[in-house]
Amino acid sequence: MLFLFLLIPLSAGHASSGDNEWVNLPSKCEVCKYVAVELKSSFDETSRTHEVIDTRYGFLEEDKKKKKIKYTKSDIRLIEVMEGLCSRLLEYNLHKERSGSNRFAKGMSETFQTLHHLVHKGVKVVMDIPYELWNETSAEVADMKKQCDVMVENNEEVIEDWYRNHQEEDLTQFLCARHVLRGQDQSCLSEDWSAKKGDPASSTGKKKQKTKGEKTKNSKKGSMEPKEKSRKDSKRATEDL
Repeated sequence: MLFLFLLIPLSAGHASSGDNEWVNLPSKCEVCKYVAVELKSSFDETSRTHEVIDTRYGFLEEDKKKKKIKYTKSDIRLIEVMEGLCSRLLEYNLHKERSGSNRFAKGMSETFQTLHHLVHKGVKVVMDIPYELWNETSAEVADMKKQCDVMVENNEEVIEDWYRNHQEEDLTQFLCARHVLRGQDQSCLSEDWSAKKGDPASSTGKKKQKTKGEKTKNSKKGSMEPKEKSRKDSKRATEDL
């Protein structure tokens, strides 16, 4: 069995908060950026329903005059999105190979993908944290979730105002630039991740859409593969005879 000894700061996220030289906690800008990202994602996910809520209940005459409302316009949708918002940040991992706010992204980092691959190949990898803790929530991500709880609580009215009156405006600009980070550092909001070939989707969850030409090309390729395989099989059978 091959033996590999590694003692590098890629496990920084799992270090204690006292290891300041390894742990780089998220800034207010970074937290707000990903709060907005997950808000957008949650609202997008809950927009794909045609459910209607009947508010005409109760014994008062005014209750009977209320109308049915679409779920996508309801307070229930807003409440459900807000309740699970900060927990979504725990799906992020720390990507040490990236810089700035882009170090936070969903999916396993390139570094840990490589290390897991080595382990699966039988290489003995020794690090400053045990193997069973490799996939644990990092200190940075845990702190981002903690900051999110406070940020959302302090800005509930701002988010509600956007939901009711300003959905045509970009949520990141409305929530972060205009309110949470007003007069403060906003540099991280302009940081975009350009995924390399083989990388998972970017931190914002956006994937490159195939063009119509690419789809047609792939479709033709897929339809030709069985025919090609059939010709090869026929040729092989003839040779065997």
